[in-house]
Amino acid sequence: MHHLSDDDDEVCLTACPQIPINTGEPSIARVYDAVLGGKDNFAVDREVAVKFVEVPGAGEMPFDNRRWLARVTRWLVGEAGIRQIIDLGSGLPTTSSIHQFAGQVAGDVRVVYVDNDPIVLAHGRALLVENDRTTVVTADVRDPDSIFTNPDLRALIDLEQPFAVLLASVLHHLPEGEDQRVAAELRAYLHSGCYLAIANFHDPGPSDPRARGIETALVEGGLGSGWVRPWPQHRMYFGGLDLVEPGLCPVNEWKPDAETPTDSPVHHLYLGGVGYHP
Repeated sequence: MHHLSDDDDEVCLTACPQIPINTGEPSIARVYDAVLGGKDNFAVDREVAVKFVEVPGAGEMPFDNRRWLARVTRWLVGEAGIRQIIDLGSGLPTTSSIHQFAGQVAGDVRVVYVDNDPIVLAHGRALLVENDRTTVVTADVRDPDSIFTNPDLRALIDLEQPFAVLLASVLHHLPEGEDQRVAAELRAYLHSGCYLAIANFHDPGPSDPRARGIETALVEGGLGSGWVRPWPQHRMYFGGLDLVEPGLCPVNEWKPDAETPTDSPVHHLYLGGVGYHP
């Protein structure tokens, strides 16, 4: 994990002076960035990240998530023919982002990143220069209506045509009940030919107490969210959608490729799946 000094925090702040940033409270996007070894995080974020990676094997899960997103994106573009992707709770851009995964397969894919962290918006402005088929929208996943009616999203995404929604490492940050409400409201926007990809922390039960260790590290460690949930609750996120093979499973078992770890000791603690609206 990348460690920054207080001077580095000042650099991050001055890089986007017009963006209001609360450095006194940890941010989901910045904690995730810290675990991945990024530089766009502050001391308060790194404190949470340290507690998270102290759980044996937990530090591998964000990397498993990125690799899963890469495989899902390439499958959606290459096999399913999707040319419009909405990445909800996208977090900070990394060296491998959704539009780059998509671009490895086709050059005409339009991608909208959605996040409620102001730093994500600041970095997203650079994406606008890099690629006119990519934009960033500041919105909260807890209000799907505000996302799908956003004029910047509608400028790139034709909601009458098939599109895919990515929702990775988001619902486990929503309280019990709110996670199912948001999933249901998102499904309501899908129509025939659309896809919904979801991945979250999994609680396999007493067979692996590390799941509760992850929850404690995040919920009680300063972030205030990051709940682990059993398989049936994950399945409910997809409602009546058809699950793409191999279904809802540990992300490393979802269409693995040569880069997918086969011996991860925590793979069963993170589930993912892709639903299809027939």
